[in-house]
Amino acid sequence: MPFKYSPSRSQFVAHRPPEKKRNWSEYNKRMKMRGDITIWLSPDVIQQWHIAERTYDGNGAPNLYSDMAILTVHEIRQVFKLPLRQCEGFVNALFYLMQLDLRCPSFSTLSKRLRTLKLTRPFYRLAHSSSQDIKAIAIDSTGLKCYGQDEWVLEKYGKTKQKREWRKLHITVDHHHIIQTSELTDRKIHDMEVVNDLITPMHNNVNQVTADTAYDANKIYQSLQKKFPNADIAIPPKTGSTYNKESEWLRNRNIEEIQCYGRMAWQAKHQYGNRNHSECAIGRYKRILGNKLHAREFLRQQQEAIIGCSILNKMMCV
Repeated sequence: MPFKYSPSRSQFVAHRPPEKKRNWSEYNKRMKMRGDITIWLSPDVIQQWHIAERTYDGNGAPNLYSDMAILTVHEIRQVFKLPLRQCEGFVNALFYLMQLDLRCPSFSTLSKRLRTLKLTRPFYRLAHSSSQDIKAIAIDSTGLKCYGQDEWVLEKYGKTKQKREWRKLHITVDHHHIIQTSELTDRKIHDMEVVNDLITPMHNNVNQVTADTAYDANKIYQSLQKKFPNADIAIPPKTGSTYNKESEWLRNRNIEEIQCYGRMAWQAKHQYGNRNHSECAIGRYKRILGNKLHAREFLRQQQEAIIGCSILNKMMCV
């Protein structure tokens, strides 16, 4: 975030800690590993690829493939941006090269079983060495397209023949760039309505919460203070906001400090730059996985978004 030193504010503005030097050799190695297409399966995965004991519940044929197999194939599908049929052929080709006596679930099975995974939170959080030490989180949201004509048609013809539909992905990201929670909602759902669902599964030892102006409301401060009683909440107030004795004290504190010392001094003191972690996670999601959802049904779209966040977590833990 922007920062300027002023002698008149030197007692208020906290000095930035010295930046740690990045190990570029290790960084380059990790970036190259993300492009490695080497595929391997542990013996446990091979043994659990199929359901050992299939029981008939009176509703169609019993499932042959385990949830882990369905989840693994959908992760491969999202990373390589493959339709279901091409993904089935791709995975079968990998098994052939690995000389494994396994088959990929059919494209129809992958589509039907996606809604039955019942994922509620991104995976691979505990793989990080400091996953339990969550000091700061950042909250943000973005839009993901579902179907409909793209911007190219609008730019060329000036209008679209179909109504473009999109969803909103809400995430919380810690200071290790690990996505802790995520929620996919309809585009008409406001960001503030999802905060309680995002913070409920998390530990209450968070020391800082950052978000943009869209979350500036007393009910958001109340929810965050109730869940994280010792956290410093850094949310910039809306333009024209003034002190109100009925507002939460942290919101009044932010308003008064910005009025007295300026916005940049307030950002430096409360480390508001940590909000970039959520923006960076959203950028990685759209750059690596794309800005469009493949599934058409809303329940499947929710599971797909959680799997996408899990993929990003796995990449950060490599």
